[in-house]
Amino acid sequence: MITFLRTDSRHPEFIKLVQKLDNELAIRDGEDHDFYHQFNNIDTLKHALVAYFNDVPIGCGAIKSFNDTSVEVKRMYVLPQHRKKGVAKSLITELETWAKELGYMRCVLETGKKQTEAMHLYHKQGYTILPNYGPYQGVENSVCFEKIIT
Repeated sequence: MITFLRTDSRHPEFIKLVQKLDNELAIRDGEDHDFYHQFNNIDTLKHALVAYFNDVPIGCGAIKSFNDTSVEVKRMYVLPQHRKKGVAKSLITELETWAKELGYMRCVLETGKKQTEAMHLYHKQGYTILPNYGPYQGVENSVCFEKIIT
């Protein structure tokens, strides 16, 4: 059974999972990694989630305020051996629930075109593509998504 811990970005297991995510993205993104990495600082994330299977941390995600009505989904990751088992779907659903509880009405996020599994997940979960926002405007490898969660 998958359980979740709502915490912040200072939690040691969240930090370890994000390090694994960054290592994987460094390989996938290649030369683009440093550009994306600058937007993924976890020092100030107040709403981080760690997913556990039998008390072992297997995935993570976070949300941060984007504007008065929206949160940005950040740092979504599932350990490779736990992928394709519904963990990522559960993570994104739990993050959306948390965002609603905090009074937000929309989730936005950015992922890279090389993260085909992530893009598939977001489409499947009802996210739609929107024009690239903020630092991702004009970035060829970025794809931004949104979902109304009310």
